[in-house]
Amino acid sequence: MKKITNPKVRKTRIAVVGTGMVGSSFAYAAMIKGLAAELVLIDVSEEREEGEVMDLAHGLIGTETGNVRGGHLRDCGDVDIIVITAGVAQKPGETRLDLIKKNTKIMKGIIKKMGKLRSDTVVIIVSNPVDVLTYIAQQHIKLPKGQIFGSGTSLDTSRLRYIISQKLGVNLHNVHGYVMGEHGDSEFVPWSIANVSGLPIKKMLTVKDMSDIERQTMRAAYEIIQRKRATYYGIGVVITELVEHVLHDRKFVIPVSTEPGSAYGIKGVCLGVPAILGRCGVEKVWKLDLTKVEMGKLKKSAEILKKYLKSI
Repeated sequence: MKKITNPKVRKTRIAVVGTGMVGSSFAYAAMIKGLAAELVLIDVSEEREEGEVMDLAHGLIGTETGNVRGGHLRDCGDVDIIVITAGVAQKPGETRLDLIKKNTKIMKGIIKKMGKLRSDTVVIIVSNPVDVLTYIAQQHIKLPKGQIFGSGTSLDTSRLRYIISQKLGVNLHNVHGYVMGEHGDSEFVPWSIANVSGLPIKKMLTVKDMSDIERQTMRAAYEIIQRKRATYYGIGVVITELVEHVLHDRKFVIPVSTEPGSAYGIKGVCLGVPAILGRCGVEKVWKLDLTKVEMGKLKKSAEILKKYLKSI
């Protein structure tokens, strides 16, 4: 039977650059959710890439996804979303910023080999240190800055809401609040705006409770890495949420890594701040009414990241 093709029909494609544990976990979750007609997996190791494609493709029968295939960086020129997870993994005892020099080199190499991208493509950076690499990507990829953002503190926020929900015995979807700043050691929780279905968190938790929860949130990645060498399931699912917000033009407010700009008076660096996500990526940075102390923490986090950017 002759294969039927129509070159004028554009199917939704997502490219996953890096098929390590994070990239493959995202691809698996994206396939199950049916986020795109086609998933294109790309890795420097062709053997690893082929293995992941085969394994995922054998499960297509139970999903709505049309196809999973391997590809090359040049294939990124015709996709809706590029998710970059490639890079050296964080090891026990290392901070995310310890990875900066190695992964900066890798990121620049990826960007160069991707070549020209479609004007409506959105690029999501997940590789660590995500804030630094997002800023570098914004400087080197020829797309509007809003179409390039990082996963930032979206995973940290998911962790925060889960921990609070367990403490208070409520569903985590009723918990509202964010982790802001660096996706790392200088991140913080702006407790002044945190609430559970409209009731301020400060009326339900003690100062010690909040301090303990913030510490648990910040230490979560280190604790997981200590036990199982890497984190990947949580971030894999969180990335699917970011992709859905973009593809479905949801206008969803979620903290991602981007330049805060005039909303917070911070420029020349990317870090986790709430933003409206739609088909054009970050459509607007969402300004919160932070306290003076909280603004100080955000600016301190920005200064720390700027120092690392200067070092490269």
